[in-house]
Amino acid sequence: MELKFKIKRFNELTISELYQLLQLRSEVFVVEQNCVYRDIDGKDEKALHLLGAIDGKIVAYSRLFKANDYFKNASIGRVAISEDFRAKKWGHNLMQEAISGIETAFGKQAITISAQLYLKKFYETNGFQQVSEMYLEDDIPHIEMLRL
Repeated sequence: MELKFKIKRFNELTISELYQLLQLRSEVFVVEQNCVYRDIDGKDEKALHLLGAIDGKIVAYSRLFKANDYFKNASIGRVAISEDFRAKKWGHNLMQEAISGIETAFGKQAITISAQLYLKKFYETNGFQQVSEMYLEDDIPHIEMLRL
């Protein structure tokens, strides 16, 4: 079982890929976290979409933004791994692919993320440092983190 990554622009996504990535985001951010929020936020068209799939099924995902599309710096968001696959620790693979994807698409640069506070150590192991106080986003504690 091998996780294979690819990056696509919004207009390159197949209908099936779009459906699967929205389904994964909904499962992780709405259902698991019991959080009603506007996932379809009008930013998907600007993003690069990092898809991690096993046998054609998307189980890992994030979206990548160039500087000034989301934050002043390039950014990574909607980082998600299907609950069925988290024990494999593929979140680190996903983040390394996301960082590499930003460097390939936009050049090496600072990356800002809005991280859920409970994932601080995870993001620190991927080179990010906390640069803000805790704030609530959709009633979930978050911190801004930066990777230079």
